[in-house]
Amino acid sequence: MKPFREVPKLGFLQGFRMAMASGGGRVDMLSGLRQQYETHGPVVLQLSGPFKLVNLFGPDANRLVLMDREQIFSAEKPWTQIMGRIFTNGLLLKDGADHKHHRKIMHEAFTRPALREYVERMNPAIVDGVSQLEAGAGTPQLAFSYYKQLTLEIAASIFIGMDLGPATKPMKTAFEDMVAASMSRIRLPLIGREFARGLAGRKYMLDLLGGMLEKKHGDGGADMFSRLCRARSQDGESLRDSEVVDQMIFVMMAAHDTTTSTLSSLTYELARHPEWQERVREESRALGIAEPGFDELGKLESLHMAIYETLRRYPPLPVMPRVNTQAFEFGGYEIPAGCMVVVSPIHTHHMSEWWSDPFTWDPDRFGPERAEQERHTHSFAAFGGGPHMCLGMRFAESQVKLVMHHLLQRYRWTVPEGYTMAVQQAPISKPRDGLPVTFTRI
Repeated sequence: MKPFREVPKLGFLQGFRMAMASGGGRVDMLSGLRQQYETHGPVVLQLSGPFKLVNLFGPDANRLVLMDREQIFSAEKPWTQIMGRIFTNGLLLKDGADHKHHRKIMHEAFTRPALREYVERMNPAIVDGVSQLEAGAGTPQLAFSYYKQLTLEIAASIFIGMDLGPATKPMKTAFEDMVAASMSRIRLPLIGREFARGLAGRKYMLDLLGGMLEKKHGDGGADMFSRLCRARSQDGESLRDSEVVDQMIFVMMAAHDTTTSTLSSLTYELARHPEWQERVREESRALGIAEPGFDELGKLESLHMAIYETLRRYPPLPVMPRVNTQAFEFGGYEIPAGCMVVVSPIHTHHMSEWWSDPFTWDPDRFGPERAEQERHTHSFAAFGGGPHMCLGMRFAESQVKLVMHHLLQRYRWTVPEGYTMAVQQAPISKPRDGLPVTFTRI
């Protein structure tokens, strides 16, 4: 086996800690990762005292770690350390049989019949949300804030079956405080500090959802909360009430933040590429349906390509950490047990070995003629892969398509001339300046 190339200047480790521990996601992760790969190759060990972080680069590394055929890469260990006290028992914070048990039951809330009902129920909420842009039409509006509010209202309606109304502000504050606290460097419940606010946000959500449990068990509702309360696996397994609440909090956070990220980045790219904005608009009009269902959304092929190209350029989760419970070999190196092993979709998505002109936004690369994503099974990893592949992937795709469908029918949009979106790449990709967009009524 080759000896490790140890990197004494822990640029990415510092960036990783800033992003994952303190929320300092203004670090340009991609540049640091590219520099490491170009200088040292696909395996890089970084040391900080007893701490060992191993960056593995490329689609082969993604396949090894995410597929985890030997069951030696723990998602629970790193993510519990990062967010376990705030998003306790979330699906991502589980391994092995426990993860399989929860995922099998939760799948009942993401079947095709369930997705069809969710889309049907999302349509009027999105129509109402899109109409709210009317007041500011013709002047720049911060798209990120708008999408954050819209996706929270959709999550409240579809996931827990409630119209937020006056509860909008406290729920929004709770989730913002919880996400900030999960990345906090100082994890002490000091009054007024970031971590204490996150714990208070968690208590707010526990009280809110806990108070709804009895009703959800008996109402037979189509919302995700009700579905999880009555969900049973083929073996008759179900979740305990506390597990249902924990999973609801985690799923709402994950769906709310990642969808906001994707909608913002897609809006930016469609503003920069008006020919693509018109292409997806005409495709959407061709459906001839004001409020398309789940199956009709599947016909929006150009929009699908645009979404996937956006996820390639701006993956909401740029890096994916694991801890290896056993030593393993990769690229001719023996990696000792107990390392933080990180694979980086954001880096893989920009490798010229796998993508033509990777820094260009070019949705046609996902079309049937080119199909660049098929050059390797794990060159595109925006949704992860293997046992922890995003359970809500189809729901997220449908939500983004539906929001875009309604926006495209009502508005054209632009960004200021010469504008370039400054991207905060971690912990979740988002525009640093809120993304000023001018929506003009058609």
